[in-house]
Amino acid sequence: MALSDLSRESLLPSFLYSASPFAASSRLASSSYQAPAAASAPPAFGGGARGGKPFSINSPNEKIEMYSPAFYAACTAGGIASCGLTHMAVTPLDLVKCNMQINPEKYKSISSGFGVLLKEQGARGFFRGWVPTLLGYSAQGACKFGFYEFFKKTYSDMAGPENAIKYKTLIYLAGSASAELIADVALCPMEAVKVRVQTQPGFARGLSDGLPKFIKAEGAAGLYKGIVPLWGRQIPYTMMKFASFETIVELIYKHAVPVPKSECSKPFQLGISFAGGYIAGVFCAIVSHPADNLVSFLNNAKGATMGDAVKQMGVLGLFTRGLPLRIVMIGTLTGAQWGIYDAFKVMVGLPTTGGVAPVPAAEEVKAIA
Repeated sequence: MALSDLSRESLLPSFLYSASPFAASSRLASSSYQAPAAASAPPAFGGGARGGKPFSINSPNEKIEMYSPAFYAACTAGGIASCGLTHMAVTPLDLVKCNMQINPEKYKSISSGFGVLLKEQGARGFFRGWVPTLLGYSAQGACKFGFYEFFKKTYSDMAGPENAIKYKTLIYLAGSASAELIADVALCPMEAVKVRVQTQPGFARGLSDGLPKFIKAEGAAGLYKGIVPLWGRQIPYTMMKFASFETIVELIYKHAVPVPKSECSKPFQLGISFAGGYIAGVFCAIVSHPADNLVSFLNNAKGATMGDAVKQMGVLGLFTRGLPLRIVMIGTLTGAQWGIYDAFKVMVGLPTTGGVAPVPAAEEVKAIA
């Protein structure tokens, strides 16, 4: 079979493209994204040089209807891929960061922290806790991205056409906060086990023996001991992540790109997604860092309270301990997440995120009429 034929075959689950009973009843309240025909489309900005054929990312022939159940399923799947894989990939950085927060006397800097881990645990020690990291952040990513798209559309419809555009940043903030509130409930148990495995050598090898030990020591309710500081870390982080990303990408297309987004090639759009995500990640790290220190402290020590953390670390320590490493980690992480998420959307035939304001249902109906 020719390569061009293979590129048109979807390797994704068929349910993403199957007809949905909900799609027909809500057709006037949603829109279908369809790429312009290749024969009539102008050359894409950001394509190949010297007049050659630009590199392209082929989408399946099937189309997913925007804001249909299949659309939200695709966004959920993209969130799983983007968050689970990226957090697992930066496990060594996360491991050093957590130990710097818990034991700064021993782990004095990034370089010395890696040296201590290598000496005491060997190269395999750099990936301790990767299983709860993968499972926890995959579940979180599913809820974070899937519910964000849902709440962003819902709040846009509630606001109406004019207010949805006028107050789009507030809609981004509200939608991301609502999504993260749910996502952290899925993440919290795995985060608790991960921190305990990573910061207490000898506690457990990983999830399989760490989870039973944790429940035996803290009880099942102990898995959610850190839910409040986790919300305190993740909700501001996610609000900054989505609102700043949407704003940054919109500004890039408006002021730095000489052609409309629709005329840019898909690889070029994905490059902007990564760049916008990295910049947003720097802001995310700064905003959420005090709560991140609290989460690490509470999940490391049995019976510890937030007051104990403030007393031991100090207010300045909450804001600064481990911050440089976290900026590098979260910037890279967030950029990669947006790149993977939008690449998945492109792969299933959806547009990349950002660059345009959310479209309320009422405006879509008017446009169709």
